[in-house]
Amino acid sequence: MNVNLNIIGYFIYLMITIFIIVRVGKTCYRNGNIFVSELIPNHEDLCQRINQMLLLGYYLLNIGYCAMTLISWEKIIAINQLIEVIATKTAIIIFIISGLHYINIIIITKYIQKLINN
Repeated sequence: MNVNLNIIGYFIYLMITIFIIVRVGKTCYRNGNIFVSELIPNHEDLCQRINQMLLLGYYLLNIGYCAMTLISWEKIIAINQLIEVIATKTAIIIFIISGLHYINIIIITKYIQKLINN
């Protein structure tokens, strides 16, 4: 029986990364409402909309990236290679998520106040 390790790898990789993306997204969304509300007091509706747009963009970018990385996988022929590829691809998406988090915080803290004050 010839098992296609790429298909198994795709499934494992997508399950891990989608779980991480959704979990981090929900956490940032929940805590982000408080953070944005502090930056923009007395604008609850605007804060909610900003946070929803950040979450939507976050999901689209990260899940889209995960799906796109599947086309770049080499043919996997051994279990140890499967584990290495999954670990590397998962580490990259975690790195991207953390980078996006810090970029969002910088953008929100620097530019939202300027928009509200104008």
